[in-house]
Amino acid sequence: MSFVLNARKRSAQGSSASRRLRRAGKVPGIIYGAGEPPEVIELDHNQLYLGLRKEAFHSSVLTIEMEGKKEQVLLRDYQVHAYRPLALHVDFQRVDARKRLHQKVPLHFVNADAAPGVKLEGGQIAHVLSEVEVSCLPADLPAFIEVDLKGLRVGESLHLSQLELPQGVTVVLYHGDQAVVSCLARKGHGGEEAEVVETPPAA
Repeated sequence: MSFVLNARKRSAQGSSASRRLRRAGKVPGIIYGAGEPPEVIELDHNQLYLGLRKEAFHSSVLTIEMEGKKEQVLLRDYQVHAYRPLALHVDFQRVDARKRLHQKVPLHFVNADAAPGVKLEGGQIAHVLSEVEVSCLPADLPAFIEVDLKGLRVGESLHLSQLELPQGVTVVLYHGDQAVVSCLARKGHGGEEAEVVETPPAA
């Protein structure tokens, strides 16, 4: 999925200028990185807010069109109103097509109902991680990583090293080879609740 945002450079800065922008249906933002000077920008609120509501928007390389120029960026930070559906500010980081980037991407779990631990052994799936940080070139960045649970049994876990990754993508292991998801026995199924025995990562 590709996302394109229209933006304009802005000259006025400060809290009062930002309030005026918001009253006009715009959102103040900034683009930085890739060895270039930061640029302060304004974006259409509704276009940005619709993007923020989509999962893939947060883990994709975005295109910003501004004054006839296109820039490839990642969403790095944003602020929204505490209780109103309003985006208040947004930060983007430029990406270099030739350099690997680090980005968090969501995990999509599939075939939980078909897992032997659930279907045959009455267990339940426990999600340990909901996203992982990956390293890859911008063109290889996946919107999500699929985690297939069809072989998981009670007492087993899947680890980061066992994820099936797209070509050119590696997982960043900050805390070792963590478990991503486990299958636990339910209380009352075959006695006491089983302790999870983590299966060794695949070689």
